[in-house]
Amino acid sequence: MHLLETRIPPPLLMLLCGALGYVMGRAWPWPALPVPGWMALLVMLLGLALNLLPKLAFRRARTTVNPLRPAAASVLVTGGIYRYSRNPMYLGQALVLLGAMLWLGSAAALLVVALFVGWITRFQILPEERVLSARFGADHDAFLRGVRRWL
Repeated sequence: MHLLETRIPPPLLMLLCGALGYVMGRAWPWPALPVPGWMALLVMLLGLALNLLPKLAFRRARTTVNPLRPAAASVLVTGGIYRYSRNPMYLGQALVLLGAMLWLGSAAALLVVALFVGWITRFQILPEERVLSARFGADHDAFLRGVRRWL
């Protein structure tokens, strides 16, 4: 286990990446992205929905939503939105971040979305998958085989 695995709350990482993207967008406003504000807002709202709806599924299943303690999961949630993405909350956070960076209008700011996705995959998702495979065995392994990580 690596020291950074499951240590930074994903919403905090999203905010840190957003702040970095803001700084990058102001420092390097080129090339400009001619994205209408309504489109950036739509991407953020979709991301917000993808972040909140899975939390309701976790609440209904009476299991933890705390990403820093994957071993505390009592139920493997595989229905609803989880039939299409194993990580809709992280996908939602990535879309919120993408929408915010589109709103800034700088292509340079988009680099933080890739940073977020890479960090979350390496230091959050992969460790979660190891823990959940150990906890839920064949059911989780079938889930991994049947549903894509992001989309």
